[in-house]
Amino acid sequence: QVQLVESGGGLVQAGGTLRLSCAASGRTFYSYTMGWFRQAAGKEREFVASIRWSAGSTDYADSVKGRFTISRDSAKNTLYLQMNSLKPEDTAVYYCAAAWSYGLRSGRRGEEYTYWGQGTQVTVSS
Repeated sequence: QVQLVESGGGLVQAGGTLRLSCAASGRTFYSYTMGWFRQAAGKEREFVASIRWSAGSTDYADSVKGRFTISRDSAKNTLYLQMNSLKPEDTAVYYCAAAWSYGLRSGRRGEEYTYWGQGTQVTVSS
């Protein structure tokens, strides 16, 4: 049974940093693409970043490019999202997700992902 468990959210001032973690279990994720999505109150879920576990290739939304870094630790089966220079508009519930890499079209659409975590709240104060 696949489980994704996020942690590391919290309250931070604008300009601050947070690192989110997503502990993955239940299978080997070598053939998966892992993604981070977020959903702010009253808004639709949006893509943040993704990484192909095997190759390490990454993709970022324009709104976070240059500020956020996605990475994975295969030994720990853990996905990370390092968030720097946080802005109030980054406030949202952040979710990690996993999708089978083969046949993946964009990796930016939530419906492409099979497994989801429960989410962790990130709040950035101005």
